[in-house]
Order: sequence, then structure tokens, then C-alpha cells
Amino acid sequence: MENTEKDTRRLRRLLGIRGAEASRERAPWQIRLQLMKPVTWIPLIWGVLCGTASAGQFNWLGRFQWNGEHCLAAFFCMILAGPLLAGYTQTLNEYYDRDLDAINEPYRPIPSGAIALGQVVVQIWVLLILGLAVALGLDLWAGAAFGARHTPFVLCGLTVFGALVAYIYSAPPLKLKQNGWLGSYALGASYIALPWWAGHALFGTLSPTLIALTLFYSFAGLGIAIVNDFKSIEGDRRLGLKSLPVIFGTQKAAWICVSMIDVFQIGVLAYLLVLHSWLYAAILTALVLPQIVFQKRFLADPVAGDVRYQASSQPFLVFGMLVTGLALGLGGV
Repeated sequence: MENTEKDTRRLRRLLGIRGAEASRERAPWQIRLQLMKPVTWIPLIWGVLCGTASAGQFNWLGRFQWNGEHCLAAFFCMILAGPLLAGYTQTLNEYYDRDLDAINEPYRPIPSGAIALGQVVVQIWVLLILGLAVALGLDLWAGAAFGARHTPFVLCGLTVFGALVAYIYSAPPLKLKQNGWLGSYALGASYIALPWWAGHALFGTLSPTLIALTLFYSFAGLGIAIVNDFKSIEGDRRLGLKSLPVIFGTQKAAWICVSMIDVFQIGVLAYLLVLHSWLYAAILTALVLPQIVFQKRFLADPVAGDVRYQASSQPFLVFGMLVTGLALGLGGV
């Protein structure tokens, strides 16, 4: 039993899940992986899949073909969004949040002294450069595969834009995370809209309707971003960061959180009904209802129940995103 608990804590530490503890016996690769918080890669990888679906890849509208070349291109797009850009974002955030983590999560690599700041800076640059290189490679491949139908260097542009958003979110003087509303929305859009656009742009063409709808959907991501703020209330208060739980208190912030998640998913559901996507609208409804059920326990104690709520409710949200992507692909949006 003791060994099982140690293995669980070790896995939580590597994945970047709250509740781990410091360890003096970490290999360098473990420390660097912990900085990148692999648990945060999953929504972005999934977002690429949703973008691929919304471009029509799973029906006759899309350019995707079920062959090794196209599957490999989609795989590298997921690597771009997840390990590289999400890893870059998390490492950058760790660097600029080291004082906050020293209060809230002292076992993290930087406040625990497991890695030097210079090494963290090198990791940030390596991840960013690799991300730009993969984006350029994908743009060149799509240009050769689809010709004029592929928007030139669109993935490079999305990569630069995403890296800039990550920087102004974490770094002074703007440090958007200091503003509860702007910071939470920037995070939500980065985890929903940006990877969605990347997957869509690789095999399709971004349209104003698709961009607007995914930005609208990102307000549900804002609600998920608020969940992440409950673990940092003490440090945010001491350092003057205006997260929504600090501004409104835990209970009001929890209600704002669940309201954003529900209202904007219901808005997307209404849009699917306008498209007459009855089947997909029914499936999305079936995925929203369990989220509302799980919110009851979260509202009872947001601070203690934040991780459990994310684990129980977020899978329904991300499957709902895929359902929406498939519906949009069939509708040719």
C-alpha cells in the first residue's frame, strides 16, 4: 500500500497535478517534464482533433484522407499544440509564478530549488523554437499537399500569436492573469479556440463563423480556468493578484464558474439547433446534463472540490467539443 501511494504521488508530480510533494530524488528529465505539466496538454491535443472534425475531415467535405501521411501531419499538429506550445506556456508560467508557487505549491521545481532559473529560461526558448519549426514544417507540407487551398503560413501565425498570448498572460508588465476576467478568458481561449483553429487550418480554411463560434465557446473555457484559481487563493491575496475567487470570494466565484460553463455550452447547443443538427444537439444535451449534476458537489466546497470537479466534469465538456466539431464539419462551417 505504501509503495502504491508513493507511485501515485510520483505520477501526480510528473503530470503537474496539485497535491504532489517535494522529492530530493528527481532525475533532470523528471524536473523538466514537471515544469511542462503534461496533464494540461490533453485539452489542446483534443482541441486539434475538434478542429480537424470541424473542417469536415470525417466526411466528404474535408481534405483529410485516412493514410499515413495525413495521420502523421495531424499527429505533429497535436505535438505542436500539446507538448511544445502548452509545455512552453506552462514553463513560462512557472518561471514568472515562482514567488506565488513558493506560497501555494512549494514542491514545484523552481521554489523547491530542483532547477536553476537559467535552465528554465533555456527550456522556454527550446520549446518555442521547436514549436515554430514544427509549425513551419506543417505549413510547408499543407502548401505542397493542398496548394492554393491552404492559407500560407497560417500555422506559423497561430503559433506566434499563441506564444504572445502566453507571454502577456504570465509576464509583466501586462500579466493578464492579474486581471481575473481577462486572464481567465485568455486561458480559456488558448485551450479551446487556438488548438481548434490549428487543427481546422491544417486541413481546411478558417472562416469568420468558425472563429467567432470557437471564441464564443471559449467562455466555457473561462469557467474551467476559474476552477484553477481556487488552489491559489492564499498566494493571490498575498501578492495582490486579482483572480475571481479573490475579487468575489469563493462562493460567488464558483457560481460564476459553473454559470459560464453551462450558459455558453447551451448557446452552442442553440446554434446546432439552428443548423438543424438534431442528433448532435441531442448528444451535446446528454453531455451537458452530467456536468450540471457534478457542479452541486463543487459548489458546496470549491476549494476542496476543484480537482475532483475537473476530473469528473471536464471529460463531458471536451466530448461536447468534439460533438460540436463533427456537427460543424457536416454543416460546412
